[in-house]
Amino acid sequence: MSKLKISELFYSIQGEGRYQGVPSVFLRTFGCNFKCAGFGMPRGELSNERNEIKIEEYTDYKMLPLVSTGCDSYASWDPRFKHLSHYYDSDVLVTKILDLLPSGYWEEEHLVITGGEPLLGWQSSYPDLLNHEFMEHLKYITFETNGTQKLSIDFYNYLLNWLSKGDREITFSVSPKLPNSGEIYEEAIKPDVVLQYQEIGYTYLKFVVATEQDVIDAEDAERKFRAHGFRGPTYIMPVGGVTNIYHLNTKNVALAAMKRGWRYSARLQCDLFKNEWGT
Repeated sequence: MSKLKISELFYSIQGEGRYQGVPSVFLRTFGCNFKCAGFGMPRGELSNERNEIKIEEYTDYKMLPLVSTGCDSYASWDPRFKHLSHYYDSDVLVTKILDLLPSGYWEEEHLVITGGEPLLGWQSSYPDLLNHEFMEHLKYITFETNGTQKLSIDFYNYLLNWLSKGDREITFSVSPKLPNSGEIYEEAIKPDVVLQYQEIGYTYLKFVVATEQDVIDAEDAERKFRAHGFRGPTYIMPVGGVTNIYHLNTKNVALAAMKRGWRYSARLQCDLFKNEWGT
C-alpha cells in the first residue's frame, strides 16, 4: 500500500481562486521544487526569515510561527521541518479525512491536494487514496500546483478513468512563479505542462503580485501561455501570508485585475483566520 508524507490535513473553506468559500478538505503534501524566497522582499532580494526559526522549539506543525516574507507554507518543503510531517497509508488517511467531514462522508465538499508541490513526487500514491471505498462519493478534486510538473502517463490515464465514473470534476489551480518569487523564469513558466493539465480538467492561472512590475511580469507570462494554446481564465492575487502585508495591496491588485479583464482572487484564509496553520 502506498504512503503519502503529509504536512497538514485540515477542513476549511477554499480561500483562493475559482472555488472561494467552498467547504474543502486540504491535503498538504511534503516537498517542493521551489523555495519562493523572494515573496514580500525588495526585487532581487531573498528572505532568510524561515532560517531564523529555531526548529528545536517546535514539536507540532500548528506551533510554528507565520512568516511575513518568503513562502508562507515553508514547513511543507524545507527539510529542516520534515520531522513535523508524517507518512500515512490510504486506510489511515481516509479515516482522518472522514473524521474531518461534517457528516462523516463526502457530500459536496471538495478535496484540495496542495503543497509544497503535490505533483512533484506523489503521483503514483494518489490512486491508492482515491480508490479507497470510502472515497467513492468524492466528486471534486483541485490540485494546487506551480505548473512545472508533468503528469506521468499512468497518472494521466488514471485521472481520465476517475473522471469517467459519474459526475466528477478535476481542477488544476496553477500558480506559476513570477520573478518576484525569486525563482528563475525559465524554470517556472512551463506552458507545455499546463496544456497537459488542460486536457484533463478545468485549468486556470493564478499569479501572485504586489507591484506594477509584478503585474507586467504576469502579462508577459500570460501571453506566453496563451501563445501555446492555454484557454482558461487568469487570476491575480495579492502577496501576503500575514494580514499586514496582504492588506497593503489588495485594492491595487483588484484594480489591476479589472483593468486587464482578469479575475481577482482574495486570500480568505488571511481575512478570516489570519492564515494560521490549518486554515
